[in-house]
Amino acid sequence: MPDPPNLPFASCTHASMSSSSRYSFPSQPVANPKAVVTGGGSGSYYRFTVLTSRLLRYEWSEDGGFEDRVSTVAFWRHFDVPSFTVVDTKNELEIRTEYFKLSYDKKQFSSAGLTIHAGKDVWKYDGQSYGDLGGTARTLDGANGRIPIEPGVLSRHKAYAVLDDSNSMLFENGWIAIRQPGRKDGYFFAYHGDHKAAIKDFYRLSGKQPILPRWTLGNWWSRYHAYSSSEYIELLNNFEKAKVPLSVGVLDMDWHKVNIPSKYGSGWTGYSWNRELFPDPEGHLKEMHRRGLRVTLNDHPADGIRAFEDLYEKVAKAYGLDPSKREPVEFDCTSKRFLDVYFDVLKADLEKQGVDFWWIDWQQGNKSRIPGVDPLWVLNHYHYLTSTRNLDTNEKPITFSRYGGPGSHRYPIGFSGDVYITWESLQFQPEFTATASNIGYGWWSHDIGGHMWGIRSGQLTARWVQLGCFSPILRLHSESSQWTSREPWLYEPDARESMERFLRLRHRLIPYLYTMNIRASYEDEPLIQPMYWNHKDDAAYAMPNQYYFGPDLIVSPITRPQSTTALLGGVTAWLPAPNGRYIDLLHPSLVYDGGRHIRVHRPLSEIPLFAKEGTIVVLDSTPTLQNGVHRPTEMEIILVVGADAHFELVEEPEKERPSVHPPLSSFVRTPISWRQADGKLTIGPVWNGTGRWRQWRVKLIGHTNTNVRVSDRSFKVTKGSAATVIQLGNVHRWSQQNRFEIYLGDNLQLDVVDVKTRLHEMIMRCEMSYPKKEDIWQIVTGGEGSVEERVEKLIKLDVDDELKDAVMEIWAADSRAPGTAAGAEKWSEHGEKRAVSEEAGGDVDDYVLV
Repeated sequence: MPDPPNLPFASCTHASMSSSSRYSFPSQPVANPKAVVTGGGSGSYYRFTVLTSRLLRYEWSEDGGFEDRVSTVAFWRHFDVPSFTVVDTKNELEIRTEYFKLSYDKKQFSSAGLTIHAGKDVWKYDGQSYGDLGGTARTLDGANGRIPIEPGVLSRHKAYAVLDDSNSMLFENGWIAIRQPGRKDGYFFAYHGDHKAAIKDFYRLSGKQPILPRWTLGNWWSRYHAYSSSEYIELLNNFEKAKVPLSVGVLDMDWHKVNIPSKYGSGWTGYSWNRELFPDPEGHLKEMHRRGLRVTLNDHPADGIRAFEDLYEKVAKAYGLDPSKREPVEFDCTSKRFLDVYFDVLKADLEKQGVDFWWIDWQQGNKSRIPGVDPLWVLNHYHYLTSTRNLDTNEKPITFSRYGGPGSHRYPIGFSGDVYITWESLQFQPEFTATASNIGYGWWSHDIGGHMWGIRSGQLTARWVQLGCFSPILRLHSESSQWTSREPWLYEPDARESMERFLRLRHRLIPYLYTMNIRASYEDEPLIQPMYWNHKDDAAYAMPNQYYFGPDLIVSPITRPQSTTALLGGVTAWLPAPNGRYIDLLHPSLVYDGGRHIRVHRPLSEIPLFAKEGTIVVLDSTPTLQNGVHRPTEMEIILVVGADAHFELVEEPEKERPSVHPPLSSFVRTPISWRQADGKLTIGPVWNGTGRWRQWRVKLIGHTNTNVRVSDRSFKVTKGSAATVIQLGNVHRWSQQNRFEIYLGDNLQLDVVDVKTRLHEMIMRCEMSYPKKEDIWQIVTGGEGSVEERVEKLIKLDVDDELKDAVMEIWAADSRAPGTAAGAEKWSEHGEKRAVSEEAGGDVDDYVLV
């Protein structure tokens, strides 16, 4: 995995920053001249740049000028020259590569005059972006379920996607610039369904995803509420009592003065601490740091710096105003002078007090004093660059803001906006998060639990927290209403237990998440990926709410209320790979044959989390979790036996100055591998590690029915109800050349599903008539008639449809189980209809349950 050449802001490698360096960042916007085809005249000039055999830039202008400056989309246009041919006649131009053929009449771009053949499809220029698999949206503000999303650079129904860049903001010598009106500029992606290749080249063009600081991957607490310092500290005390760790504390807008004299206008913008709530701001921030949290403050910057602010006089003087005149320092994103005082006087003072990073809550549209300059882009870009001055404390640059458009992935983390607290909002968020990867945007932070209005439901909140656990960022949030706060202890016991369980699990996942963070930045593999990124089956496109969480885990969120009979939430899952098996890591008593759809059901304490045979996941197994994200000294390897497996744990460099993007060779890497045939588990050798003390244990999830051999009696082996655990202790005690090996047994397999036991457990919990329980039991276990006949009896039985599907799930999960219904399974009509509506967005023609 080589270090990529086009990392954004890679030259910023230390914690100091002058205002001049804020306006300097690495880029290479001028294309290789050997890749350029240009010509024209008499008011119609053209330029085409063959970036790769599958990626083309197209430009047209009336005046013969073309754009070589950096755009918000394109930082890096200098690619190696691919193979292509050109046929240039008087009235027509043709460009061919292995993947497309362009035909152009040399006139102003039009649908008749500029066409590109890709595969069996023909694109006709229309000035629009196209990517039918979707991308993301600027905000979810006010959303109550599905909203329109902008195109990404991936398509299913066409062999191409198009990204129009004619109107994006530019940078010139590090400062904002605007385009010449009327020019056309865009990119044609001819990737024929090779989605990962398209995204990799998009990142080559636009810049890599940056590395996030480790602490961003833990639990965030956020609420729009006028906290006092004492109230916030009491909140943290309560989280500690609940044994729920946090890594980021958010202070929404009431940290500053809100009730200001009417002559100054709105109180939304502010930079002076509300001393009634925070009499000792520095002391409060210091206390939050002592407790292991990083702190971000909300900023609505639109109203600038007004005379009531504590720092007004200092800012006004720096800006060149006479403070005695009490004139406001107006917000102006097009002024370097304003940005310099905004960052280097106003915000630098607050950062010295202990503010770690900023939540830029821009809601005032995309207009500025200069047409074509979007304030959100300016704020995101320069906040991120300026944040490099705090590397000594923050580890990596960071900002927290809204999505501005293609290219926004360079400024993580995204704030998606204020959604309604409804099931409809929850149902849309998995799809919305996954499709964002289609435009390279891998680090959304949603309001977990929802923001406003809606309904009070412990079940809804618990399911939302489960989704948050397997989202890019988990940030609990709600509005200021006294009824909507997200503290787990405010909910009924089953919801509270579920919320706390998944908040703890999120913290334990940080070693895995940090590895995925590095993978995303260096290998162009976002943490969350739609199913169709990894599978070309039609079924993959019909599962928008199911996604990959890293390379081996598949998440199927439950986003609807549970059955009142079965007391289980249901969702239709698709398990690819027909020649393998899957296990639900959180429900390991069930093993599933792959290559099919199956409707799965879980209590409020679980979310379906599938792993195929041959999967390794590494967790923090520290007995008592604490705030912050220190490297754990106790680790657990979750191993799914049945096939060879490999995972490489990646951790930060141990002896390196703070750096935006250190060389990959400097990271600490611990390879972990499993050899299925003879049961050999290898940990190490550790690259770049210091051999620090660390306890390891291995959990063979879903494997209990075979004796595990260990070569050393000091290893403690414990068998639970659905796993075998081997305590390895400090593996460095036995390692040779920093490598540890242990043999656990030949060709270990996942347990065969015990249908009767699982069915009895499930039916026992159901709230229904006892005779009907007995009817179900006899149908499945009685043995009268063939399996097919008994399946038909179950489907016709007069009981809740979701209960029928829950029974069928257990009965048909594992083809190895005695009496299995695998291959003969049928699902209730209700289940089929629900699968269509919830998994395919209501498009019945696009999805048939098989």
